[in-house]
Amino acid sequence: MTDLTAVDATLAPAEKPANRPARPYFSSGPCAKPPGWSADKLSAQSLGRSHRAKIGKTRLAYCIDLMRELLNLPETHRIGIVPGSDTGAFEMAMWTMLGARPVTTLAWESFGEGWVTDAAKQLKLDPTIIRADYGQLPDLNGVNFAHDVLFTWNGTTSGVRVPNADWIPADREGLTFADATSAVFAYEIDWTKIDVATFSWQKVLGGEGGHGVLILGPRAVERLETYTPAWPLPKVFRLMAKGKLAEGVFKGETINTPSMLAVEDAIFALEWGKSIGGSAGLIARSNANAAALNKIVEERDWLGHLAADEASRSTTSVCLTVEGADEAFIKSFAALLEKEGAAYDVAGYRDAPAGLRIWCGATVETADIEALGPWLDWAYATVKAA
Repeated sequence: MTDLTAVDATLAPAEKPANRPARPYFSSGPCAKPPGWSADKLSAQSLGRSHRAKIGKTRLAYCIDLMRELLNLPETHRIGIVPGSDTGAFEMAMWTMLGARPVTTLAWESFGEGWVTDAAKQLKLDPTIIRADYGQLPDLNGVNFAHDVLFTWNGTTSGVRVPNADWIPADREGLTFADATSAVFAYEIDWTKIDVATFSWQKVLGGEGGHGVLILGPRAVERLETYTPAWPLPKVFRLMAKGKLAEGVFKGETINTPSMLAVEDAIFALEWGKSIGGSAGLIARSNANAAALNKIVEERDWLGHLAADEASRSTTSVCLTVEGADEAFIKSFAALLEKEGAAYDVAGYRDAPAGLRIWCGATVETADIEALGPWLDWAYATVKAA
């Protein structure tokens, strides 16, 4: 363990580390671009064209096909591009499918709490709410799967994830709704246990925001085609046409006009992911980054993991505690690193306990995580001495 006095004595504010991370992009969303990315590498053929023209439909369908391939998504599940990033995709799922049976919502971080608010206050479904504090996971064995169940696979703001899908029964009566942003492309997901999943390109792929991805299993499609919610649905949420699923949405015919530039950016990231070994390659990179950051934490007494249980600790949005730090300390800490060009956007989420949040997804280089350690020492000593 590092001796704090030694850190303070040897890393005076003037003694900065010699080497900076080559790509100091550690934001948990939007996240670092894939290595080698540049705007001039994006295909421009679809730009300035209608998304309903042949070129637009072809590129949108290609993007969907690449996502299916990298996610190892079975043919039983549909995948479509929808408005509003992950938030829009998850709310679309809630507003179109909930209300047919009781609802249980799981919350252990900020975004899970957002789905609680929607279910309880907006849709007024009187859900069963199962909560855990930041850094912890609730008792998953107590979930009633006669209900529709809403959960975040990876809590981006708390650094806590579900370890697997073993807690979800195959013979469940309700639907499972997984907010899987920060999780897809970073963990193996048992798609037989997931009826609805959502994510956005801006997380593990390092893509652009504004567009969500909606995945529907066969049981979710059945719900859509046999149940009509009691409330009106805005146009951007409508997945049905003449009593049947609007299949075009899952073939590249988007509900509203997409940004083809964002689509081309996502295609670049997906092709990069395919080039490094697909899902296995992406997962391996995230795991290597998380291991490198964990080594930094283990070597310092003043750093810790907000998620104490390694089995449920995120390997993408890793949330860290800093000894004696309050919100003002973390703000100064993060600002100092940004000013030096050593690390961008590493302060924890505004609703989370004061601490750091370091993105370790596949688009980050392990060497940059390793180079971050001495800079964390320097910033900690500098802010403490101020």
